Amino acid sequence: MTAFGSDWADMSARGDFYSRFVAWLKILLPIAALAILSTLFLLSRNIDPATTIPFTTIDLRERAREERVTAPELAGATENGDLILFRSASARPDPENPSRGLAEMLSARITLASGSEITFSAREGIVDQGNDRAELTGDVVVTSSTGYEITTDQLISGMRSIRAESPGAVVGTGPPGDFTAGRMLLTTDENGENARLLFTDGVKLIYDPQDIEE
Repeated sequence: MTAFGSDWADMSARGDFYSRFVAWLKILLPIAALAILSTLFLLSRNIDPATTIPFTTIDLRERAREERVTAPELAGATENGDLILFRSASARPDPENPSRGLAEMLSARITLASGSEITFSAREGIVDQGNDRAELTGDVVVTSSTGYEITTDQLISGMRSIRAESPGAVVGTGPPGDFTAGRMLLTTDENGENARLLFTDGVKLIYDPQDIEE
């Protein structure tokens, strides 16, 4: 009788301890969970999103809108066999007119059927293939294999035909000497065979008579 009572007392004590342990866990676990969540929240406030994301939202939108092509080229030939090549360092669509391209470091090379060459170069330009037109601006330089080098602010050129003109004044040098003109025109004869440079609107030629005598 005494042994049975002792065993029952031990079992009752263990049951009370287990009940108290479970009751304490019900209190301590929620508190511990809140403490962990609070710590995570405090740590997250110290993280700067700008340092973890390489681009801001604005940058991403701008990059998505801006389509850029690196080193594009456009080549063609005239009916007379003249070769025309346009190239640029980069190009992107014109936001105001997507059918046109905005080019940086635009250049062109015209290889005539006769073997002569004419080249254009400029800091930037607008390329409009649909209208057979390229507009070069910014330090425009025109050179020819016949010895001419001409600079101007703007040059409007064809892309599938041999034609170009400067709306403004040009400064150049060539076999006749140094010269200035109010306008320059690159064109061909009526048959479209021979290319020629025409200078108009107040042409001034500066030369040294001694060079001519030599």
